[in-house]
Amino acid sequence: MQTERRRDLWTLAFAFVLTKLFELVLVERKFAIFGGGYGQSHVLDTPGEIATFAISALAGHALLLGVFFLILRRLHGRLCDPLLFRFSLLFFGVAAFSAALIAKFEVLSYFSDAVSFELIRNLGGGSLFDAFLFALSEGGLILGIAAIALLFYLVCVRYIRRRAGRHHAPPALKIGRWVLILAVAMPLVAAFANRDPDVRYGLTRMTAYGLANMILEQATDFDRDGYGWYSAHIDRHPFDATRHPLALDIPGNGIDEDGFGGDLVFTGPDPVIATPRLQGRPKHLVIVVMESTRGDVIGKRINGRPVAPNLNALAQDGSLFPRAYSHVGFTTASLKSLFSGRLDPRTGDPSLFTDLKANGYRIGVFSGQPESFGDISAVVGMQRSADIFVDAETLKDERALNFAAKGSLRVDETKLLREFDRGMGDKADWTRPHFVYFNFQSPHFPYHHPGLPDTLGIDPLPRDRIGAENAARVQQTYWNAVAYADAQLGAVIARLKALGVWEDTLLAVTGDHGEALFENGFLGHGHVIDPDQTHIPLVLSLPGLGDARPLGLKDMRGLFLAALGGTAVPTTAKPTFLHIGPLDAPTAIGIVEAGGAFTTLTLDTEDMWFGDTGRRARYSALSGADRVRADRLITEWGRQRWMKQLERR
Repeated sequence: MQTERRRDLWTLAFAFVLTKLFELVLVERKFAIFGGGYGQSHVLDTPGEIATFAISALAGHALLLGVFFLILRRLHGRLCDPLLFRFSLLFFGVAAFSAALIAKFEVLSYFSDAVSFELIRNLGGGSLFDAFLFALSEGGLILGIAAIALLFYLVCVRYIRRRAGRHHAPPALKIGRWVLILAVAMPLVAAFANRDPDVRYGLTRMTAYGLANMILEQATDFDRDGYGWYSAHIDRHPFDATRHPLALDIPGNGIDEDGFGGDLVFTGPDPVIATPRLQGRPKHLVIVVMESTRGDVIGKRINGRPVAPNLNALAQDGSLFPRAYSHVGFTTASLKSLFSGRLDPRTGDPSLFTDLKANGYRIGVFSGQPESFGDISAVVGMQRSADIFVDAETLKDERALNFAAKGSLRVDETKLLREFDRGMGDKADWTRPHFVYFNFQSPHFPYHHPGLPDTLGIDPLPRDRIGAENAARVQQTYWNAVAYADAQLGAVIARLKALGVWEDTLLAVTGDHGEALFENGFLGHGHVIDPDQTHIPLVLSLPGLGDARPLGLKDMRGLFLAALGGTAVPTTAKPTFLHIGPLDAPTAIGIVEAGGAFTTLTLDTEDMWFGDTGRRARYSALSGADRVRADRLITEWGRQRWMKQLERR
């Protein structure tokens, strides 16, 4: 009996160690919770965080494996063959669990550089439809492998039974008491671990802890409003379904539904921009969106060479808007805002495409990304308004990188200019006003592709060497990609001049968002509200329009229409609002006010950041001018949400 107990214990320990180490390797490879990397803002980088993570992850895994051990014992019966039981434990507890992990992370790896389904959604373009197509295409293979594995298991079971005969023994290892202790302790462990956002992020990527935390979330969501004591946003009113974190604050009812800033005072909606009737012979409009291009590109030099000489010259001769910002820091929502003039537009809302189509413009789209990604084209009426439509799906066979997933398609700018020459290179056609949209993708991660030249003399870094340890070279590689996009901007300008339409054209150059380049330990965009990830360039070819006040992408539609029609450029006294995640359930919110002063709030931790002073504090600890400033942010968030609510009615 003692020998069988030791054998059971060693088998269970082997299964525990092997599966835990295997999962840690996969999680680190995919999510970089210890090393950090592209798209990763939560990193375990202090001894306290690592210790808390380790204890909590081990506790969760031990609980899951213990429960599985007890269930397997029950399925084998009170008296079972010890060898057969241990084989079943290893097969299902190690082999099947590991296979499930591999399948899970293979599906996630289909999305290329995105780190999870949640991040895909936050980045705005990650359609899960691609995942389903992938799963369907791989389904036959997965089922075949599962059938072979099951057949292998049955053959082994038959062999073990024949060799062992009919020898049975009562259960040797009794772990029910320890499983009960772990189950009782788990709520305390999770409550302590979840206090640190980085630790919680890492732990919820672990299968066992994530399952346990999900059960605790559901169990403590007493009023079924979607929030419990173990949610990322803790519910401080667990028995009132109308009051919870991120609840819509109804103005003027005397109740602070979301727990921030008191009862909302609604200061009114943004003005509605109707489709104008442009008088006379309006100018042509050409918009160039430079993917992932930061606002500090203006005047930037690498190795003594200007990164963007064409953009610099355009800013000097035209109009520079030094404080332009992306509201969300990721592509799809940014482009929807740029073209619609709205923070969260609906399909069918007016946009620059429908505006200018109604005014008789000939419209051309030449995009290095797939414009159906995240429903950009459908929401703003892009393809249905375009006379010529070329994007990365149209030119899929000429993509710059090998990835075929929609979110990873990239087409070199020279291919777009070739298509422009074919479709809009005839001078005779330009007697009619034109609207041309270019999207240049070269500055997007991984910042280099075959054929992209070394313009700045920096020896571009290969994709597999991008990491914090090579931060300086990553930055140089990124700026070299921006320099290439700027050279293609110069080619656009040259073509407009050759067509004889330069003087009659409003050329606007902007970005969809910025890019963090390890300045604060982070690489990527769309996860942190700061200047690196949200500050973008905005330059117009017409002089006399520049403004130093903050503006967001949604302000640009009104700006461009006013410039085309010769009317006054619209202005607003309201701050520029920024958010990470959906407007109704963001992880962080922020505003940029006069002078480029950032004020941000991370909602799950209630951490405030005042960018101009560098001060950080919890919202509940603020007083005086800091509290007033923080409440301006809360009020603007509430205003944006209430406007969205009014639109639904």
